Amino acid sequence: MTSSVMMSEMTWPEYAAALESNPVVFLPTGALEQHGPHLPMSVDYLLPSAIAREVATEVGGVVAAPVTYGYKSMTRSAGGPFFPGSTGLDGATLSAVVRDVIRELVRHGARRICVLDGNYENLWFLNEGIDLAMREIADKGVRVMCLQHWEFLTEETLAAVFPDGYPGIELEHAAVLETSLMMNFHPELVRFDKVPDNEAADAPCYDVWPPRREWVAPEGSLISARGASPEKGAIIAAQYRRDITAAVKREFYELG
Repeated sequence: MTSSVMMSEMTWPEYAAALESNPVVFLPTGALEQHGPHLPMSVDYLLPSAIAREVATEVGGVVAAPVTYGYKSMTRSAGGPFFPGSTGLDGATLSAVVRDVIRELVRHGARRICVLDGNYENLWFLNEGIDLAMREIADKGVRVMCLQHWEFLTEETLAAVFPDGYPGIELEHAAVLETSLMMNFHPELVRFDKVPDNEAADAPCYDVWPPRREWVAPEGSLISARGASPEKGAIIAAQYRRDITAAVKREFYELG
């Protein structure tokens, strides 16, 4: 058998054998969208895939292939439609994709599923997809949890990563958090010399249509990532590995 926890790297007999122990199957979800001039557009699914790999290693789980497209980019949180490459799905489409994938995982034999998301706008559409899948599955002993990785950040981690104060997840698109994690997991994909030195985005607390280009920095990042480092990425990754692992164990093993 392969030693990999990644479903996409397994043969079908290896995957079938891995399911015999009723492992937690992780479904990374994200988006394909701009992340400034210094990060690849794949950040939002690369990070949950890497985090899922680490947690799966801890709990004996399996990581399914990621859902690489997410809900459409919004102007205030990711730049919206103003950047080539940001390729979004309608909410109903994303919900349907998640429903279908979960239904298929259950058909394979999975009974413990963890959706691990990396795109701010996805959450409610993921919840809808999970709910629709659970209605169709009609129990069968299936349990599903859904999380977005930044929700696990502790005050201790935030103090270490943001010594001058945490600006909030709303401004952290392509900034210190994501850039540091990418420097930890995928340093070869980070163009740190291209990090913009822009001020924090200044947009009101509402949306309008047509969207307004002036609400997002020309570079695409909502605040500068100059404070990012691989060391900070390692701090975040280690805390995620510890605390997300604990949450997964609690939900799928300790609570029955």
